[in-house]
Amino acid sequence: MNGLEQEVLKALANVKDPDLGRDIVSLGFVKNLNVNGDAARFTIELTTPACPVKDKLKEEAQTWVRRMVPALKRVDVDMTAQVRPTLGEKKSQMCPEVKNIIPIASGKGGVGKSTVTANLAIALSRMGASVGVMDADVYGPSIPMILGCSGAPRVVDNKIQPMEQYGLKIISFGFFIPAGDAVIWRGPMLHKTVQQFLGDVAWGPLDYLLVDLPPGTGDVQLSLCQTIPLTGAVVVSTPQDVALNVAQKAIYMFRKLNCPILGIVENMSGFVCDGCGKRHDIFGSGGARRACDRLAVPFLGEIPLDTEIRTASDQGQPVVLEGHPASEKSNVFRSVAQNLAAQVSIRLMQADAVPVKISF
Repeated sequence: MNGLEQEVLKALANVKDPDLGRDIVSLGFVKNLNVNGDAARFTIELTTPACPVKDKLKEEAQTWVRRMVPALKRVDVDMTAQVRPTLGEKKSQMCPEVKNIIPIASGKGGVGKSTVTANLAIALSRMGASVGVMDADVYGPSIPMILGCSGAPRVVDNKIQPMEQYGLKIISFGFFIPAGDAVIWRGPMLHKTVQQFLGDVAWGPLDYLLVDLPPGTGDVQLSLCQTIPLTGAVVVSTPQDVALNVAQKAIYMFRKLNCPILGIVENMSGFVCDGCGKRHDIFGSGGARRACDRLAVPFLGEIPLDTEIRTASDQGQPVVLEGHPASEKSNVFRSVAQNLAAQVSIRLMQADAVPVKISF
């Protein structure tokens, strides 16, 4: 490495990732540094394509190099991302190419968990990540309807081929039962289904697998935590105290099972009247943020109570896919997805990132 390249690295050491709290050089983000005459080129490889400060990091990198290495007249920065995997020996046995498994949970039903899951999955995919959705809500599978996906998955070489829609790989028990049928199962059958959805589905390489869990703290949640190391869980709640009190039970459950909490999403957070433009806090306001402060977990963002979000989901075309992708509602989901991706990166960069094995 020549002198100018060393000066460039010294300049880049002033650029810090605000989520990880370290500079991009010590984090190993700077790749392929080359100085040729008065021009420098290098790559900043982030830990997620959904990094919320990607553009800011690029701008700061160019600014610091130009300031500290005035001999350079041109500074080109390529931005890439390589999602890091959650470690764990079980990964080699079950969906080995899936880097991060993230359950989306709620303490109670009716809080919009499946709608949040679908929109976050699409948002992450649209930002460049490879994403799958596993609908583990056996009793009330709604992911097929929300994602506008139907049919029966094929089996190839004894592996179930996930359905594909909107760039996502999807599996749901809803693909295997006639419409309107009810599932009446006990714990052992639920446990077997979770294992099959993880181990017998040809997921292929994925950065994130979002698992839409049924409400509560029952057999499916326990089976998932027993079966495979999880990156961390997301809890969805409305702002009202009743929902948050139950959501808190889900948080305690995951903590007892040594699954980190990546954050809480506050759904149905305020309704803006089309007629008067006034915001109405139908379910209260700010409850999830206060709960995050009290429970010492990250707050991932708030999603409004909005007719368009509901109708888009009912039509199988989640709002992040609408013809105006830069709309306020789409941006809300993108922001939550970016915050989630940042929390995953923080989790994986921590020294104690190896999941704890659980014995029962």
